[in-house]
Amino acid sequence: MDQIGCVVIGGGVVGLAVARALAMAGREVLILEAEKHFGQGISSRNSEVIHAGLYYPSGSVRAELCVDGRDRLYRYCLERGIGHRRLGKLVVATDAAQESKLRDLLAQGKANGVDDLCLLDDADVRELEPALRCVAGLLSPSTGIVDSHALMVSLLGDAEDHGAILVRETPVLAVDWTGGGFTVRTGGREPTTIRCRELINAAGLDAWSVAQSLSGYDPADIPPRHYAKGNYYALQGVSPPFNRLIYPIPEDGGLGVHLTLDLAGQGRFGPDVEWLAPGPLDYQVDPRRADAFYQRIRLYWPGLPDGVLVPAYCGIRPKLSGPGEKQADFLIQTEAEHRLPGLVHLFGIESPGLTSSLAIAQRVVDILRP
Repeated sequence: MDQIGCVVIGGGVVGLAVARALAMAGREVLILEAEKHFGQGISSRNSEVIHAGLYYPSGSVRAELCVDGRDRLYRYCLERGIGHRRLGKLVVATDAAQESKLRDLLAQGKANGVDDLCLLDDADVRELEPALRCVAGLLSPSTGIVDSHALMVSLLGDAEDHGAILVRETPVLAVDWTGGGFTVRTGGREPTTIRCRELINAAGLDAWSVAQSLSGYDPADIPPRHYAKGNYYALQGVSPPFNRLIYPIPEDGGLGVHLTLDLAGQGRFGPDVEWLAPGPLDYQVDPRRADAFYQRIRLYWPGLPDGVLVPAYCGIRPKLSGPGEKQADFLIQTEAEHRLPGLVHLFGIESPGLTSSLAIAQRVVDILRP
């Protein structure tokens, strides 16, 4: 039976950031990834946006880690030469009834420490983005984009430089609490059993399954789980006439169908919110959903031509709250909640998980610090 100090379950951006931070703090770290390559789940199916931190309730874990993580991520990208761009974004009100929501977002952002937000009237917005139609806008200069794959490559490289090991195609089948640590049983091509003193569950969509497999852990401590699929459509044959990210007013379960630009200047729209019933996860994008995309996008970009939206990809968000419910906070569950020393569960790490990844990693190190 192999023994190691710390096991991180999940090789997405959060798991890699956590493994890097623990390894750099002197921990002996093993990363267990179920897929063939790291970062194939949530981390490869998002908007690649660096969020400023204006949406989340003040004092929430989500708000604190987003603002802290944003600053850490920009510094890290500059230090490592990782492709990123601080494009800024406009959140737009397309009718007078939405203007009060912009003011609410401005107040929320300021309360969270986002101190560069600026409320604009329609003329100011058109001066920045002539193709945009709205009655008012909220400018967020600190919002940006990042090459998420290059980020994960760098995080893994840092972790490995400090002794961490990534083992791929190694799903976790079960975990036993032994009283002084954990026994982790894995499958894959070379099934094995590993003992560790510390265990971090950063398995994303599978975080609940890992928790359910853990003997000695009270199932009553497992939070609710909801899956929300987010579909994306790319622009084909036309370039977006915008220099910034364009967001509508947030909607139930998400931030609305927004325009994201990649580092090459290509545009894509999404995600929408498609609540999924229990069962196998479907990663196909239904072309018929494009009709609703055209309607929603033309509220702020009336010049969107017909026939230019093509299915791109989709992601599935692990949510702790369901349809019509108030958005739940990130849940970083520690010994204080489940009474098992050395165990940290990361539940419901969706947006802004990418932005928050380095801050989440530091939070885990602080939790496990002797």
